Amino acid sequence: MSTSTVDLSSLLQAMYGSQSAGINVSSAVSAAITSARKPETAWQTQQNILQNQGSAITSLESQLTSLSDDLSSLTEVGGALASMTTSSSNSSVVSATATSSAAAGAHVIKVTNLAATASWYSGSVASSSTKLATGNFQLQIGSGTSTTITVNSSNNTLDGLASTINGKNLGVTASIVNDASGARLAIVSNTSGAASDIAITNDTTDSGFPQFTQASQGKNAALTVDGIPVTSASNTVSGAITGVTLNLAGASSSEVDLTVAHDTSKVSAALSSFVSDYNTVISGLSSQFTYNSLSSSTGALAQDATARQLQNDLLSAMGYQGSGSVTLGSLGISMNNDGTLSLDTATLDSSLQSNFSGVQSYLTGAASNGFANKLDATVQNYIDTTSGAFTLDLQSLNNEYKDLQNQIDNFETYVITPMQQSLTDSYNQAEMALMSMPSQQQQLNTELGYNKSS
Repeated sequence: MSTSTVDLSSLLQAMYGSQSAGINVSSAVSAAITSARKPETAWQTQQNILQNQGSAITSLESQLTSLSDDLSSLTEVGGALASMTTSSSNSSVVSATATSSAAAGAHVIKVTNLAATASWYSGSVASSSTKLATGNFQLQIGSGTSTTITVNSSNNTLDGLASTINGKNLGVTASIVNDASGARLAIVSNTSGAASDIAITNDTTDSGFPQFTQASQGKNAALTVDGIPVTSASNTVSGAITGVTLNLAGASSSEVDLTVAHDTSKVSAALSSFVSDYNTVISGLSSQFTYNSLSSSTGALAQDATARQLQNDLLSAMGYQGSGSVTLGSLGISMNNDGTLSLDTATLDSSLQSNFSGVQSYLTGAASNGFANKLDATVQNYIDTTSGAFTLDLQSLNNEYKDLQNQIDNFETYVITPMQQSLTDSYNQAEMALMSMPSQQQQLNTELGYNKSS
């Protein structure tokens, strides 16, 4: 009668598989942790949504800021509506610039002579370092006190004299002029006009002492403005006409017609920029609410009540009616079917030329309550850095994002990290158990007296 025996190796392989395979601890733990992180995935998805909403709002804020800048250029004191321009019938005689304080009108200018700067020069010597005779000369600026210039062994060259004169800060500049005849000392007043004329008198007659010659006399400009005589120490004349600076370039026996007018080109440019930036905002808002069939989605702000309200406010603002005859239509601005605006520049230019004051009143109002002011106030309701609706929305989105990040961080700290450690320890123990199975199998075979060869 034969005795049946059991092959323990086959039994263990049936229970655990190949003894050499072991357990891939890293892969096993990673798979378990990935499954455990499903709540985090949902939170991160929500964070992505918040980020997309924040980016869309930030973009809209930037576009609205550009729109606000356009409106400010139409309403601020020194803006486009206050800009003045000038034209001269002979700019080689006189041209001009005007500030916002200037009044539109026509003026007649006649320039008799230009303001001149006084200058003197010395006789020539071999070089600027040539030694000169010593002595004194008197230098007087206008009706001021005469100053004695002493020439001695410390400064008896043209270089030395230039340094001495410049060091006294008399209102003149001394410099060396070199030409084929040698070097000469030039003394030029720092300002034009009769009050800065220069007088030089020598106290020394030595032939080796510098002898000076007057090159030009300091004198005032003489002109008439609308028939009124005007003098000026400078060829830049301010104050003769309020808000206007005259730039004298030459003298003439003929009168020059000077016109001061509103700078309509700047107003036209400002309104053109407004229309362009308004359209950018409207188009951006519309894209948020438009269904994209390719991506089967709408914009990040499709459900944002603030964005929807902004769209309504901007479209409503285009219905503004002023107290006068000027309307957006008379300015050449019309609304398209998609809510964007179109600008007819020919119509705008005609309105600016024929009724500038009416355009100004429509845009700014008698009490800063015109179209541009009201629309800018609407825009500020959204972009004000303290209380703007979009500012508050961004703060809320940022707080939500931080709360979700805190949840993720806490989940990692209190759930994932301990789980990962626990699973790693457990799988490592199982791996060690599997690795010890061959020796345990051999020991059992020996104890049971199992012999594969019998």
